[in-house]
Amino acid sequence: MEKSIFEDIERREKTSERQSRYSKYCDLIYYPSSVTPGIELAMMVYKPNKPTHIFVTTHGWHMSIPSHSVESVTGASSCLAVHVDMRGRALSDGKADCNGFEIYDVIDACEYVKKYYAEYISDPEVVYFEGGSGGGGNAYALAAKFPDYFAAITSMCGPSDYAVWYDNDPIGEFQDELSVWIGERGEKGAYNEAYASRSGIYGVKNLCSPMVIIHGETDERVPVYHARNYMKEVERQGKTDLVKYTELRGIGGFEHWQNATEADMQLIDQLSKENRENHPKPVEIARKGRMAVLGYLVTKHFSVFCESLDTVAEIIYDLDADTFEFIGDGKYTIIKKSANK
Repeated sequence: MEKSIFEDIERREKTSERQSRYSKYCDLIYYPSSVTPGIELAMMVYKPNKPTHIFVTTHGWHMSIPSHSVESVTGASSCLAVHVDMRGRALSDGKADCNGFEIYDVIDACEYVKKYYAEYISDPEVVYFEGGSGGGGNAYALAAKFPDYFAAITSMCGPSDYAVWYDNDPIGEFQDELSVWIGERGEKGAYNEAYASRSGIYGVKNLCSPMVIIHGETDERVPVYHARNYMKEVERQGKTDLVKYTELRGIGGFEHWQNATEADMQLIDQLSKENRENHPKPVEIARKGRMAVLGYLVTKHFSVFCESLDTVAEIIYDLDADTFEFIGDGKYTIIKKSANK
């Protein structure tokens, strides 16, 4: 892994061009959103020589997908790799909303490649996610909002609680976007529920996908307490068998991987790779249970959509009895899929 991965080193200008481009090893694809009609989203698709799993990632907080041309990629990928440019970023329509419907863009991208890149996929049900920095925050939220979609997830140096991140941003680097995308908290800490609905730490009880978390001890921009606090909640929810946490001593500064050696970067790669190799099958939710609904919840058996993305609620469900009880405020919609068998 390059040290520059997920760092805020390239902030691309917004473009209005919406034309897919194709080459032997890499395609730039525009695809529709399933939850926001009328917008087009962008992704880079890197193609392997033979069928393999789907590997998907998102960019850092201020970033977009790589700016290289599709023709500049001259070799095959080791897997079908999908790099999503989330809504509101340089190449995609819509408005960024910090783990609201923007992470649904990840699912839409995966569903698109399952349909149009089937010849490169060994098992469409085996999808892996890896993200760092802002993408690491996406990883925490995806694990909570889509608990049985990913066979394994890796989160690196990501924010797990956006209210805490906002309140402890000394120079306002991230408050600018958070105030627009969620709401301005001010000194009184407003919009608590809206911030919670975007923060993966509030959905740990939903965790089904095996997760690897990697964070630098001295990271300044996304401090290590994001990972430590998440792990405390993992322990409280009895999910420790699903999560492996590695804290890199002395690593991190203004850049996430500052002071990291080549061996450190190889270790990060290896931990994420092992997480994928050790979990080659899709996961399943329990037949009955209680889950957090952070604006929405999507499983293979049912989905719950709150009227407002800013809502935090719970759902008590029993697939065999076909019963669902929503606990929370506001209007909501429950969508049941197939026969739940």
